[in-house]
Amino acid sequence: MVNKEVLLTPEGLKKLEAELEELKTVKRREVAQRISASLEFGDISENAEYDDAKREQAFVEGRIITLEKLLRNAKIINTDDDDDETVVSIGKKITLKDLQTQDIVEYQLVGSAEADPAALKISNESPVGQAILGKTCGTIVEVEVLDGVLQYEIVKVAK
Repeated sequence: MVNKEVLLTPEGLKKLEAELEELKTVKRREVAQRISASLEFGDISENAEYDDAKREQAFVEGRIITLEKLLRNAKIINTDDDDDETVVSIGKKITLKDLQTQDIVEYQLVGSAEADPAALKISNESPVGQAILGKTCGTIVEVEVLDGVLQYEIVKVAK
């Protein structure tokens, strides 16, 4: 499998590094203690505590491997280096106006590893992200969704 470049903002990098540190220093120890404690219950063939702790251990180790790979392939996007403040690019905050509902929402455009729609961080690989990337203020973009086509106007682009 080819290692894909992972686009991250400086804040996204810090967040992933903090998660990795937490998993390696705290979670690993907690899971190891749970496994050790569950072994005291005796027969592991019918030990739900042991099975649960081993599943959690597998999840933690898998997440550590994933984060290490993401960080190894990280490319930091710094909007301070961007000369053109009017063009939508990764790391910038974009204010969009839904032309059907007239709702206005501000998103930050980020790489897929950092995307969190609940925190209004959308991926450059999402339909909206793809539609606005490289566009400027005042541009109207169309986004195909299951129910049809949505139209947004790019109202503001900020670092």
